[in-house]
Amino acid sequence: MQKLTAVAHRGDPYHVRENTIDSLRAALDRGADAVEIDVRLTRDGVPVLLHDETLKRLWEHDRPLLALSADEVRGLTDGRVPTLAEALRATDGHRLMLDLPGTREVRVARRVVDVVRECGAQDRVYYCADATAMLAVRAADPSAEIALTWTTLAPPRPTLLDAVRPRWLNYRFGLIDRGLADRIHTDGYLISVWTPDTRRSMRRLAAAGVDSITTNRVDVLCALRAQANGSWTETYGADTRDF
Repeated sequence: MQKLTAVAHRGDPYHVRENTIDSLRAALDRGADAVEIDVRLTRDGVPVLLHDETLKRLWEHDRPLLALSADEVRGLTDGRVPTLAEALRATDGHRLMLDLPGTREVRVARRVVDVVRECGAQDRVYYCADATAMLAVRAADPSAEIALTWTTLAPPRPTLLDAVRPRWLNYRFGLIDRGLADRIHTDGYLISVWTPDTRRSMRRLAAAGVDSITTNRVDVLCALRAQANGSWTETYGADTRDF
């Protein structure tokens, strides 16, 4: 049985501000196998860690990231919005899942891929987002490891799968049950899900057979995994009813 991968969503956001170096390190200290981070470009093309289009929610500056240079972002946030290169250096030796929200152009994906290459991190980085973004990543890097984010029960079209060539299908967690998990595995893909935060949901998904869970509470997931010791159904039962 493959070990369930515990992925920390934006670091350790219930304890430390998301998408910061401190948050990434806290998640790894809590046992995460990988950390999911959001990457966007500044006006001058520097990949930085930020989920939103603006600095408003996290940093109280209602300024679009695309209107700011990397130096301006650093000044407005006291240097706490890291560049992708800084995040890669701070997590050396650990897996990172790069979510690329809003990516629509190959040039944007290529800039992110270039930084990953420059940092020598190709073997520990994989990418997730919707089909448009992942097509851009595939065009920028034919060898990239991809988790295609999917938000509907309708399966991805075969032509899309042939173009993206994902290793993972990355589902909204409420869509997954044992039947769907079995079909995805039969088709040759690994399953990642996002973002269950209750113990019941984590147990249900693990018992259904997913390969990876992205959560805001990675410490809880790691504790459940340790208790299960590889056998979720024996430890917690095979209940896969609604959560």
